[in-house]
Amino acid sequence: MFRVLFLFFVIVPIIEITVLMHVGQWLGAWPTIAIVILSAWLGAKYVRQQGLATLQSVQVKMAQGEMPSGEIITGVMLLIAGVLLVTPGFVTDIFGLSLLVPAMRSGLIKAVQQHLVVGQRAPSNTSFYSSEQDAVNNSSTAESVNSVAKDHKGETLEGEFERKD
Repeated sequence: MFRVLFLFFVIVPIIEITVLMHVGQWLGAWPTIAIVILSAWLGAKYVRQQGLATLQSVQVKMAQGEMPSGEIITGVMLLIAGVLLVTPGFVTDIFGLSLLVPAMRSGLIKAVQQHLVVGQRAPSNTSFYSSEQDAVNNSSTAESVNSVAKDHKGETLEGEFERKD
């Protein structure tokens, strides 16, 4: 992993410098600098705008009791887009701008979500005994717990318990 990151941090700046030199020869130094600064400013503006919208969407989903996994991945992608857009260069700007396009981002989100593993808990029969007699009648208690669970599927059962040792 270290070698891959090292190569990435060496190769990307070399590519950026090469592209900046060619664009600078073609347009001139000041227009090239202006384009780089303008793309960083516009990119930061759009990342901020879309980031706030994503944050609001996360808050709405959390208030509804849903897991905002898509919005979290969107937020990470917007963070990456912001870093790429603020980094001087045309190649990183192209990748950063592509992450700002919602259609491109949604395709990447679907690809990332396919690789995520969400832990699920298997349903279990848990019984709490209030006396030794209930512990003896374990099979009848388990059956009554299962029948109550089937009768109230999807509902929240409220109650109180008291521990007696």
